Amino acid sequence: MRIAVITESFLPRVNGVTNSVCRVLEQFAAHGHQALVVAAKPGPAEYAGHEVAAVGGFALPGYRSFVVGLPMARLVRRLREFQPDVVYLASPVSLGWAGATAARRLGIPCVAVFQTDVAGFARRYGLRGTDKVIWSWLRRIHAQAELTLVPSTATMKLLDDHGFPRLALWRRGVDAERFHPRYRDERLRHAVAPNRETVVGYVGRLAPEKRVDLLANLSGLPGIRLVVVGDGPAEGRLREALPTATFTGFLDGLELSRAYASLDVFVHTGADETFCQSVQEAMASGVPVVAPAAGGPLDLVTPGRTGLLYEPDSVYELRAAVMRLAANRDLRDLYGLNARAEVEGRTWSAVGDQLLRHLEAVVGGHGPVAFGTPSVPVAERSGGDAVFITTTIAANAGTGSTSAAQTAPAVQPAPAAQTAAAQLAATQTAAAQTAPPAHPPTDLETAA
Repeated sequence: MRIAVITESFLPRVNGVTNSVCRVLEQFAAHGHQALVVAAKPGPAEYAGHEVAAVGGFALPGYRSFVVGLPMARLVRRLREFQPDVVYLASPVSLGWAGATAARRLGIPCVAVFQTDVAGFARRYGLRGTDKVIWSWLRRIHAQAELTLVPSTATMKLLDDHGFPRLALWRRGVDAERFHPRYRDERLRHAVAPNRETVVGYVGRLAPEKRVDLLANLSGLPGIRLVVVGDGPAEGRLREALPTATFTGFLDGLELSRAYASLDVFVHTGADETFCQSVQEAMASGVPVVAPAAGGPLDLVTPGRTGLLYEPDSVYELRAAVMRLAANRDLRDLYGLNARAEVEGRTWSAVGDQLLRHLEAVVGGHGPVAFGTPSVPVAERSGGDAVFITTTIAANAGTGSTSAAQTAPAVQPAPAAQTAAAQLAATQTAAAQTAPPAHPPTDLETAA
């Protein structure tokens, strides 16, 4: 196939969209397909043997490293010259809108990939009251595509609720050789935690929507050292808020592999993730995960088996989850082994094959390809019964044992008679019964 890839973000900017596009282009090349990449300047002339056509763009205020591509007046002519069989829109917003419009004008089938919660992103940057406009705009873009690929079941339900048509689940792969427990580096760990403290870390962009400032609630916990890997517009403020944490800056290659594998606990703080690739990379590195019970992590983290989930806005639950893992090395080791085993088969090759089958189906005029049941089901559209996902500290309780029988996944469908309101009430009651003491104990084992 000849595939036109139109992406809102590409090299040298590194983020989730860029990383996914790079892996997809590598898969296209491996299967003998030819792509044309259209992305905002600056950028390379080619990637994985595919030509890159750079267009003008503008940086978002307060976030200079994130450039939005401007619609290109000659895009229609460029697509006509390339003669693609299909247009692939990576997280379309502005340039993606132009690509969808051009594809429609030329009669070229189009597949859109929803990857960024733009509405959530805007809220984190203080743009209140913009949700309705943003969702309307995104729905117009995706309505022009024959198919929209969605990375998680939570995001699929969100898009369905907002009226997006023709949705199919397409998750992300992980390089299980690049991210591997073998890269655990004791010298690196000693430099960070010379007294053998538990190393708790975050890896990702340092930006407001990632809520990395929540880590400040962990900095005073005994026996814990914080590591923050990444860069971004919030770095200066975060260094002030986390004066005892180790900031590594942006890491890549072997340095990133070592950083992941050298953690004892990986913590993610963002609540607007459509997938959350960093969680998957930590799991491949054999590290247990603590993440918000929202968005992509709901599909990735099995509470009581590969990590713990916490209510996104509960500082108490975040602290309790980290303390539970920090206090129990055997539990961390077991969760880490389970996490590694769970993601080993999620290769980019396998995920790339799924994508190609979707593209081929669209080119052939067929519907989306089914790839099995989602790992965490969304609520049935007809019945409306809520899905009960145990996410609070009360639900995570009892996972301190290393017995395999006691670390079974805490994800189960709700009985038909149990409503979402009843579930919420039960959760709030359990949380109240486990409220933190007025004076937190100083001994880590007791606190957990």
